[in-house]
Amino acid sequence: MMEFFLDAYKDASVARIVLEFIVFVCGIASVIFARKENILVYPTGLIATVITTYLLWIAGYLGDMIINLYFSVMSVYGWWNWARKRKNQSTLPITRTNFKEKIIGIALFFITIIVVFAIYKFFNYEIKKENYVDIVASGIFFTGMWYMAHKKIENWTLWIIGDFIVTPIYAYRGLGMLSLQYLIFTALAVLAYLEWRRIVQQKSI
Repeated sequence: MMEFFLDAYKDASVARIVLEFIVFVCGIASVIFARKENILVYPTGLIATVITTYLLWIAGYLGDMIINLYFSVMSVYGWWNWARKRKNQSTLPITRTNFKEKIIGIALFFITIIVVFAIYKFFNYEIKKENYVDIVASGIFFTGMWYMAHKKIENWTLWIIGDFIVTPIYAYRGLGMLSLQYLIFTALAVLAYLEWRRIVQQKSI
């Protein structure tokens, strides 16, 4: 299995390997911080998404690059929302989505899919079979990021599904460290979901 990941880096530059490693470390740190409700989830996550945007650009995946740029903007929004005070409380509580928020999430999912598809078309980017998977995953991730920004426990369910989908896609594209990162993300998201669920259950007692 290690040979599969390492083969992708035989002709890679040192700069690319270093950047992917930084994304790997910051990405995992971001998920760990999110699990602990630590606002450092956003600066570490932002580093990962910005560098990933650059890596996808030099790899020629224009659609994916714009998607990650889109995620970077959402990270800034989440950072602001976690940091601002509301009703003299500095901490945004972990909660489940209500009916209105579920509808917003569904709308965001489909809007993101439409926007990403339009981006591919606008730049005359060839849409391959795996790109359709990307487009759906983008809808899942962007909705998950919105739920994360509002500390909704359902964000972890979406991350688990999305991470599971994109892990083999990144491996297929030769982005070994990113693929391994998303595999680890899947496991961390499961643990984070269980922890956030425990917190929500304790508050309801």
